[in-house]
Amino acid sequence: MAMATLFRVLLLILIFSDSFVSIRSLGLGINYGQIANNLPSPSRVAYLLGSLNISRVKLYDADPNVLSTFANTDVEFVIGLGNEYLQKMTDPIQAQAWIQQHVRPYISQTKIKCITVGNEVLTGNNTQLMSYLLPAMQTVNGALANLGLSKEIYVTTAHSYGILGNSFPPSAGAFRQDLTEYIQSILNFHSQTHSPFLINAYPFFAYKDNPQQVSLNYALFQPDPGMTDSVTNLHYDNMLYAQIDAVYSAIKALGHTDIQVKVSETGWPSKGGPDEVGATPENARLYNGNLLRRIEQNQGTPARPSVPVDIYVFRTF
Repeated sequence: MAMATLFRVLLLILIFSDSFVSIRSLGLGINYGQIANNLPSPSRVAYLLGSLNISRVKLYDADPNVLSTFANTDVEFVIGLGNEYLQKMTDPIQAQAWIQQHVRPYISQTKIKCITVGNEVLTGNNTQLMSYLLPAMQTVNGALANLGLSKEIYVTTAHSYGILGNSFPPSAGAFRQDLTEYIQSILNFHSQTHSPFLINAYPFFAYKDNPQQVSLNYALFQPDPGMTDSVTNLHYDNMLYAQIDAVYSAIKALGHTDIQVKVSETGWPSKGGPDEVGATPENARLYNGNLLRRIEQNQGTPARPSVPVDIYVFRTF
């Protein structure tokens, strides 16, 4: 994610939040990517996040400069192991070495709360990589346990919304049949370790693929009649919450009701190609601003009203 984009996201938070002090207690985090030119230093980013009272950051790596800079702050980190590490992480010796190098030196002063092992692996069509995913997660968790950290730092992986074979209505959410074997085992791992299921959910793509049938207002959290699930009679006034509940339904269909769903990425593009209808600065502003307002209500989804929505904002377009 380009750093200029990160700052635009933070500016939207500044504009739309009526009370910065409330952000710290909300389920809102920021994806902090570092693949761009002319990046500001981690200390500048730390200052900006502190000024906005944002205390949750998700990295795609375990950058030592970032982790050191945020020492002795209240910021909680999700750090990442890229897909290129999966095969190595199935080896207990290499997993232990990675934890010793990237976690142990910082954990006493920097709040590392989660490690994501891989990103959107199951929709990448690389069956060998898919076969490494769960063993890598288990081995990394074992390496944490060896240091007494498995209760302090949870291990998970982030999935594309494309793992669903059906998402409408939300109560009929189901995973793709060809992925069920992988996902069932991953869900068992989450249940055993009390770790969350992460999903990258972008209402924009549903709107882009079918703008004639999907209401733009529904996708942007704007006033809209929404839809009512004919099975549960639950009403949805925005697409993101319907997507989250579809994932809950898919998880339940595989026998689990004890796993929390968290949104590891969401956002809206401010620009795009000729075929990316709706990708405008105004729509990006509306989506992120309305999302923040909704999160400030500290409410859950229609199917999980008592579980506040946990989200990391991300914009890469």
